Formats: sequence, structure tokens, C-alpha cells
Amino acid sequence: MPRMRAKQVCPTPGCPTLTDSGPCPPCQAKARAARPTPHRRGYDRRWRTASARYLEDHPYCECDECAPLLPLQRDLATQVDHIDGLGPLGPRGFDPTNWQAMSRRHHSRKTALETFGR
Repeated sequence: MPRMRAKQVCPTPGCPTLTDSGPCPPCQAKARAARPTPHRRGYDRRWRTASARYLEDHPYCECDECAPLLPLQRDLATQVDHIDGLGPLGPRGFDPTNWQAMSRRHHSRKTALETFGR
């Protein structure tokens, strides 16, 4: 029989809703609506062109987990990560020394760790 976990209060300040984990659905929707579009965050045509060119030259994941492996043992890279975490609008947004090619799953994990500490 699966263990039941206690509900927790939504982490959004002032929201008393109990949830299984994380923000409640209305708070999640409000946060999504308030977030700027990818284009406003700098992920425009210029970024898509630069990152596609980078992935042509770096086809395999370069994350810390994959770096010690031989190239053909690594995941295929599908995304370009900003090492400093500031994205294309940061001071080093278009500096290739601040980029690393990553697979989607490794990039998502890195972003979650940086954003939520999980």
C-alpha cells in the first residue's frame, strides 16, 4: 500500500490552499501568465540562429555528467545552456565561452536545480 504524504500549504505568499506539492494550480497559472514570453527574455531569431550553429559544432551533451564520457556515449545535445544562468539578455548572453550543449533532460535538471534547488 502506498504511503500517504501530508498536504502542505501552497508556497505562494498569502495563499492558504493545501496541495500535494508545490504551488496550487491557480497560483501556477498566475505565475505562468506573469512570466515574460521567450522572445521578451531574449530567445529570438538571433538566439535561435546562434544556438543552432553552436549545436552543429557541439552535437553531444557537454554537462558535467557527460563530459568524462566518450562522445558517442553521451546524449545528443538539443539545447544550448548559458553556464552563468542569465540567458541571452545577460552580459555574456552571446559569448560562446558561456555556452554548453546539453540534452533536454540534463538541461531541464540543471535548470530545476538552479531555480528550485531540487
